[in-house]
Amino acid sequence: MSDRLTLREEFLKAHGWGGVDYPLLAGDASFRKYYRLIRGDKRVVSMDAPPPQEDVRPFIQIAEFLLSHGFSAPQIYAQDVENGFLLIEDLGDDTYTRLLHQGSDEKALYELATDVLIELHKTATDLHKTATDLPDNLPAYDEALLNRECLLLPEWWMKAAFDDTYVTEEMTQSYLAAWKAAFDYVQKQANVLVLRDYHVDNLLVLDGREDWKACGLLDFQDAVAGSALYDVMSLLEDARRDIDEALIEEMKQRYLSAFPDMSREEFDAVFAILGAQRHAKVIGIFARLCMRDGKPIYLKHIPRVWRLFERSLQHPMLSEVKDWVETHIAKEKRGIPPCLMS
Repeated sequence: MSDRLTLREEFLKAHGWGGVDYPLLAGDASFRKYYRLIRGDKRVVSMDAPPPQEDVRPFIQIAEFLLSHGFSAPQIYAQDVENGFLLIEDLGDDTYTRLLHQGSDEKALYELATDVLIELHKTATDLHKTATDLPDNLPAYDEALLNRECLLLPEWWMKAAFDDTYVTEEMTQSYLAAWKAAFDYVQKQANVLVLRDYHVDNLLVLDGREDWKACGLLDFQDAVAGSALYDVMSLLEDARRDIDEALIEEMKQRYLSAFPDMSREEFDAVFAILGAQRHAKVIGIFARLCMRDGKPIYLKHIPRVWRLFERSLQHPMLSEVKDWVETHIAKEKRGIPPCLMS
């Protein structure tokens, strides 16, 4: 028996779940794994987040904050922070991803998810005033973090698409310089709680809960303080699925109607900048997951994310980034690097 397995079973035993089978419920792009435990009519989920790669404390902090404000994050029943184990509420199997595959009402699901963000951002009042209530010591989505994330494109995807010598230090610096004006514009936005991975895989529908509380929330441990439009964009420009343009526009209008002090011009600019940044990051992450972590399953999404990236780059605020991409990455290269498909 591995040391990790022994620790997990000791944790479960200490909290009344010893001897219960725990089939794997889900794994994700991180090192975390989730197991479902069932005893009679009781169900819980065990999170296994091995340190030092993972740290359960941010999950605990954000979950407690969301719960205290009425949002449907999982209740936390037991914790072992040192070893990275949690027992949390089982929110069920009705993820957006599963429901959409089963033919559920797509518009209704996206309306619910959009309404959650409206409620979450209400304390910012007009999106130019920082939220009056944020978790303590929440990391900022500042220029350093924006830069670090967008560098994943040259650091991982480009080195796979070309070779280790193609991306020079000079090229990297010119890449960051191309983003600077756009990132400066985003930093003028007030800060709210950004859940950061707000998409169909991390949202559920919960029976017996009304209005926006019917939307269960998962995978928010990487939350930061930043622009409210990041999560709106993450929902509507999903790396994992195509969304009809008419539905996207309808949800944008639904969100904007709740914040009349934000102009459509400003909304579109920030949405495009944050979209481009996220898409560059995700292209790099999906390449890294294959190259470093042996998880090629995400490669299939790279062509979609490239299309989203190229669309974002059409905004005038991103003209310098667009020029950089057109200079250094030929159109025919923008997809899954052949070396990763072998």
